Amino acid sequence: MRLAKPRIAPLQDSELSPEQVERLAKSRTKDGGVLNIFRTLVRAPDAFRAFSWWGGYVLSRNDLSPRDREIVILRTGWLCKSGYEWTQHHRIGLASGLSADEIERIKAGAGAEGWTAAERALIAATDDLNRDQFVSNASWAGLKAHYTEKQMMDLVFTAGQYTQVSMILNSFGVQLDEGQTLDPDLKAF
Repeated sequence: MRLAKPRIAPLQDSELSPEQVERLAKSRTKDGGVLNIFRTLVRAPDAFRAFSWWGGYVLSRNDLSPRDREIVILRTGWLCKSGYEWTQHHRIGLASGLSADEIERIKAGAGAEGWTAAERALIAATDDLNRDQFVSNASWAGLKAHYTEKQMMDLVFTAGQYTQVSMILNSFGVQLDEGQTLDPDLKAF
């Protein structure tokens, strides 16, 4: 975690306006809770609404498989040193078909043993985007061997969205939700 406490505190239920309650309605967890990221972002209700729409596309309506999407999201969160993002998507990655060992291997990047050629291409392109804000010709060719044009677009959309999310989380100091544990490799950045 970049910050030990929030710069912008998440709103408690008692602090929510009717508009904010309405905006959060679709963001509640199965047990009725609301994640700290949403409790923080809803301080700007219109931005939160737009963020939620685009995030919904990236997270559940794009053409990458859930597994591939989570590889891109986790690699982006790792490169951005976003403890909150990594923690949330570790759980989602497991639910999307990644093993705990594969999630740990995402930290090492495309050169780690065990990735398929397609997965190496995803990780290499994600690294390019993080480093240069551009997918290199070599990485693009690697992607093109395994993915459709639309999937390649969605990879860029996904890395871009989760870079933004990581910037938000890191800069606002959004803290882990109750019951979560920070990966020790992301402490004290």
